[in-house]
Amino acid sequence: MPLLLQPGAPAPSFSLANTQGTTVTLADLRGKPVVLAFYPADWSPVCGDQMALYNEVLPIFQNLGAQMLGVSVDSRWCHAAFAENRRLRFPLLADFEPKGALARSFGAYREEDGTSERALFVIDAAGLIRWSYLSPIEVNPGADGILEALESLQKDKT
Repeated sequence: MPLLLQPGAPAPSFSLANTQGTTVTLADLRGKPVVLAFYPADWSPVCGDQMALYNEVLPIFQNLGAQMLGVSVDSRWCHAAFAENRRLRFPLLADFEPKGALARSFGAYREEDGTSERALFVIDAAGLIRWSYLSPIEVNPGADGILEALESLQKDKT
C-alpha cells in the first residue's frame, strides 16, 4: 500500500510536458488551487470514464479558481491522442521519463505494474496539499471529494 502525501505536506515541485510539449511547472501555477489527478493509463476504461467526468465538471473547478491536471506515466503523444479522442479540455502531463518520478514523489506510484495509482490531490495557492485521496485502482473516485476540498479553500479565503 503506497503512502500518499497527506494534507499539510508541501507539494513536490514538478516540471512535466503537456500534450503540446510545453513544460508545465507547479511554480507556474502558484496563486491558484491545483487539482492533480494521477491515473494508471490513458486508454483503460475506468481512466477514460474518470477523465470524462472531470471534463464535464471542469467549469465548476474553474469557477472555484482551480487548474485541473491529469497525470499518468504515458507519453505526451499517447496523451495527445487520448485527449483528442475524449475531447478533454484540461492538460494531461506526461510522467514518462524518468518514468513515474512525479508519482513516486507524491507516493502514488505502483511498483507492481509501473503505473500510477488512482490518486487525487488538491494543492492550495501556496503549494500545500490540502486534500488527498487514494482510490481503489478499479474504481472511478468521482469528483465529490475534489469539490468539497475546493469549496473549503474558498471558505478559508473569506
